[in-house]
Amino acid sequence: MEGFLEGYKILDLTDQKGHLCGRILGDMGADVIKIEPPGGDPARQRGPFYHDEIDPQKNLNWFFTNANKRGITLDLQNTSGKEIFKQLAAQADLVIESFKPGTMERLGFGYEQLCEIKPDIIMTSISPFGQTGPYAEYKVTDIVAAAMGGMVSVFGDADRPPVRITAPQSFFLGSQHGAVGSLSALYHREMTGDGQWVDVSMHEAICSTLTYFLQGWEQVQMTRQRSGANSLKQRPPEIGQLKSQWTYPCQDGYVCVAVQGAGGAPIKSGYALVAWANEGGYALDITDYKWETWDSATVEQSEQERLERALAPFLASKTKIELLEGAVNRRILLAPVYTVADLPKNPQINFRDYWQPVEHPELGKTLTYPGPSVRVEPCLQKIQQRAPLVGEHNQEIYEAWLKIPGERIQQLKAQGAI
Repeated sequence: MEGFLEGYKILDLTDQKGHLCGRILGDMGADVIKIEPPGGDPARQRGPFYHDEIDPQKNLNWFFTNANKRGITLDLQNTSGKEIFKQLAAQADLVIESFKPGTMERLGFGYEQLCEIKPDIIMTSISPFGQTGPYAEYKVTDIVAAAMGGMVSVFGDADRPPVRITAPQSFFLGSQHGAVGSLSALYHREMTGDGQWVDVSMHEAICSTLTYFLQGWEQVQMTRQRSGANSLKQRPPEIGQLKSQWTYPCQDGYVCVAVQGAGGAPIKSGYALVAWANEGGYALDITDYKWETWDSATVEQSEQERLERALAPFLASKTKIELLEGAVNRRILLAPVYTVADLPKNPQINFRDYWQPVEHPELGKTLTYPGPSVRVEPCLQKIQQRAPLVGEHNQEIYEAWLKIPGERIQQLKAQGAI
């Protein structure tokens, strides 16, 4: 594979908590070997499935998170399986795992034990709460990690219970942090010759997304409330919090607009937005509004709502693309709220070839994937192979790489080792 990690060999022992980590490193050119138990990774059994056909070989989440990997089956609890893994580890640069803390040690493959096999090896462990601490051995689903990390508390409307983002945020964020940690450890090894154990906490990865809310607590010991489509600014009780609308309906969806002043760009944006609205006969009652007097610390709630009511009909009269183009030309703080239906048509994403065709010979189809979001020229990252089928590369890895005779491979299969 082409990429700046070309030549590095990575053993991927993760379950769905860490699948994306190996995928990211595979996108960068590393030779990632996904190791599944005989019969396949249990994550293959969880939907959604291609064309809703319940089949472990047609799992769409598996397709996405395990592309750019080769795949083998191996039982790490089997004596022969353990010996094979030692042979693999002796030639690997990095091992990624997401078992319960302590599991790798019990299997005989903890970091210190791996170092006995290969002194400069790197191990990246992705777990719900990290390898140490009172919660270290807790089991979690994605929603548990997202909730305990604080993310769920900030989503939703202030007058309703918190909600979650349906995508596996804690799994994906933990995997992304795992990829960054792995790259840092690889660089460290290039500089010093020493391997490292990278300890990734999904809980802490979630916490790292809450910087704005954490700053508010640090400054005034006040928990910022959920605000849905609005923004809530905490102010002294005698003034009351300021509720500002940020998302407005338009002809074909929604746009985000900053209706505010107090600063160079917002002041100019406010004047430009009102002038544009006035051209169509809208917002005439705020034509002479002085945006430089707007101050989030003092503006009255009724005044803010008056500005928003004046501009809302104008925004509702145009499409997202009309508003975007007009905002760019007039330097207005506005952005369309794109849906997943909008993204395949987005000219910016298409210009950069983000959507990538991936052949699936077993389906007789070529599917379109979201591509890597990191670009490092001249080694542009791309999807070079679809996710592996169960045990697809057993012969390729065991016979060609480890030089295990074909007859022995059949024996290992019969013993349940592979």
